Amino acid sequence: MNMMEKTIEKHPRRKAREYAMQALYALEINNGYPTDILELYDQSFNDSEEDEYMKELFHCVVEKKSWADDLITDCLQNWEYGRVAILDKILLRMGVSEIYHISDVPPKVTISEMVEIAKEYSTEESSSFVNGILDTIYKNYNEKN
Repeated sequence: MNMMEKTIEKHPRRKAREYAMQALYALEINNGYPTDILELYDQSFNDSEEDEYMKELFHCVVEKKSWADDLITDCLQNWEYGRVAILDKILLRMGVSEIYHISDVPPKVTISEMVEIAKEYSTEESSSFVNGILDTIYKNYNEKN
């Protein structure tokens, strides 16, 4: 097997973040109920750590959505929040939720993870956009704590 054929096994937390992103996207697009969306993902997990973390992150983002959106909006310069791509909003909300509310994840890991997920799933510009906003949010978080 050559290097191109090898598949890199993702860390359970990365998979959980990707599942959370997908579930949050489905919730955003369908205006459904969080419990209905999570039921669709229950069969996707091979690992209880993935499942547990995905649900924790998903619920945190859903519960803190308005607060996170306000925090993100405050960091935008010369940009309207309504113009931000849906997937980028979701990644930013996930990042804000991890930085402020999930204490066992170092904020720099959170930022790195959201940037990498943006590179894989969003536009070319998204990774630097997500990095810049989350970095600003993290700096503001450090100043307050």
